[in-house]
Amino acid sequence: MPPFLPPAVEEPPGNDHLTMLPLPSQLVLAVYIVTFVTGLPANILAFYTFSVKIKEAADGLKWYMPDFLCPLSGFIFYTTIYNSTFFLTAVSVERYLGVAFPIQHKLNRRPLYAVLASIFFWVFSLLQLSIVYIMPYYNPEGDSFRTPIPQNACYEEFTDEQLKILLPVRLELCLVLFCIPFIICSYCYINFIRILCRLPHISSRRRQRAIGLALVTLLVFALCFGPYNASHVVGFTTGTSPHWRYITLLFSTFNACLDPIIFYFSSSAVRSTLRDLLPGLVSRLRLSDCPSSPCAHCCPLLKRSETNKDLGQSSVVANSL
Repeated sequence: MPPFLPPAVEEPPGNDHLTMLPLPSQLVLAVYIVTFVTGLPANILAFYTFSVKIKEAADGLKWYMPDFLCPLSGFIFYTTIYNSTFFLTAVSVERYLGVAFPIQHKLNRRPLYAVLASIFFWVFSLLQLSIVYIMPYYNPEGDSFRTPIPQNACYEEFTDEQLKILLPVRLELCLVLFCIPFIICSYCYINFIRILCRLPHISSRRRQRAIGLALVTLLVFALCFGPYNASHVVGFTTGTSPHWRYITLLFSTFNACLDPIIFYFSSSAVRSTLRDLLPGLVSRLRLSDCPSSPCAHCCPLLKRSETNKDLGQSSVVANSL
């Protein structure tokens, strides 16, 4: 008589499933979680900032909202814009390392590095753009409290004393937050294209798509951020704040809707994930439209799943023989 064995206790599938995931799946899962946790607050701030800017534009570029929102919204607005240059540069470095040092790059990739780089980008941008929040309150005379929005113009009207500090800082922002990232991005993509042209085992279609994406990214970088940063150089040389700055700022704002497109075509993982999600979403929508007693004509997906289930059971039986 076989000894009595207590019934096996089934463990929750969640933990086992996570521990059984292969390394690439764990990497993707970690990146998605970090992206959600860090990206959600950032997108909420961006939504708030653009809502304020839309209200300002609807009022004829006049500021009729509470005074404290002017420097705060400007601080967040310019930080998100300049932070895009760092992430575009990071994508270029990632792509260059992937073709220049493929084995070393694949072995040394860690989700922690992406997290640390993102934190550094945000902290550095916040520190650099703190001048946007401080300058509206700057009053060197000190005889009275200065309102941050004189003549209902948010971050547009400045005194001569303010411009003595603001214009050199703007030039520094142009050099640090635009010129250096653009030089790095250009170096990475030029060498990326040069290496791709020498690789013999890549199809011409993939090579052309990768080269085209690199050139488009450089063009977007230059057109979206170049004119606005050129206004910093002009302002520093003339000693005034150019009145056409707000027009060039529109190009930088437009970059917010171009970055997701660039990131989509730059990442094969993102494209494959969307390709996997969209059919599943369509399948769920089709199943939700079926009646309570579906037939094969109404729900072919259900019939297909039952067929796959039967095939799966048959294979288990065959393997057990």
